[in-house]
Amino acid sequence: MASDGLFWAMIVISDKRCLDYVRPGHPESPARVARTLELLEGQKDVPIDWQEAPEVEDAPIVRVHSPEHLAALSESVDFDADTPALPGIFEHARRSVGGALLAMKCALEGRPAFSLLRPPGHHATPDRAMGFCYLNQIAIAAMLARDDGLRVAVLDFDVHHGNGTEEILHGKDGTLYVSVHQSPCYPGTGRTSRGNCRNFPMAPERPRGEYRDALAMAWDDVARFRPDLVAVSAGFDAYRGDPLAQELLEGEDFESLGRDLRGLGVPAFAVLEGGYSADLPELVLGFLRGWSD
Repeated sequence: MASDGLFWAMIVISDKRCLDYVRPGHPESPARVARTLELLEGQKDVPIDWQEAPEVEDAPIVRVHSPEHLAALSESVDFDADTPALPGIFEHARRSVGGALLAMKCALEGRPAFSLLRPPGHHATPDRAMGFCYLNQIAIAAMLARDDGLRVAVLDFDVHHGNGTEEILHGKDGTLYVSVHQSPCYPGTGRTSRGNCRNFPMAPERPRGEYRDALAMAWDDVARFRPDLVAVSAGFDAYRGDPLAQELLEGEDFESLGRDLRGLGVPAFAVLEGGYSADLPELVLGFLRGWSD
């Protein structure tokens, strides 16, 4: 998928090789991205400039992850029941990092960008793959931007707390991590805020209006931080129809999240994290529609 040079369009970064790995019965399946690609390629609401994820060397990855972790990703032992050591998974995870880094570059050039790849990343810690995640692409991008002197805010609206991103960013000057997530829920973290990490834990089946109020407070925290760059862990599993959580957001709420992101007026990019319902393609399209309006 090559760029057609439409610099005014929403940039979507993907690579169909990310559809090539599968564990039968696993909720993080190729169909998530395949169906979303199909819908985005056929829709007319949001002009899209398609880009392919570039290859990435080890240097930016080891800024966040230990060499031992990278070595473990090449082995054939499952990390846990949710995070299998599938053939080629290291290269697939590298492409997710490449998508995030390209999205960040586009954002800093004034071009909003969404990385539509798998696997997701926000549960991956410096030395552990977990929760469907192998490399923490949003944290890698955030730390590279921070090392370049930028103030970086990460807003995570996945229904599962981004424990890996918080662990990586906690205490790092020039960064802010803000998460709105269900609690109790996997991975059991994010119950309280600490330092530069702001958490909004929400009980299961929290009334939709209350959940949206928490999202509004999260955006306020991001705005007060006055970031040079906003990175979004875009998980669509707080949706009422998602099989892995029990929250009640509707499709229009994700479109509203896109409008909120646009309203910050700050260079921004987003990466796909969770979202496991059959409606994921429409939820992603709504988010991009709100962001691009």
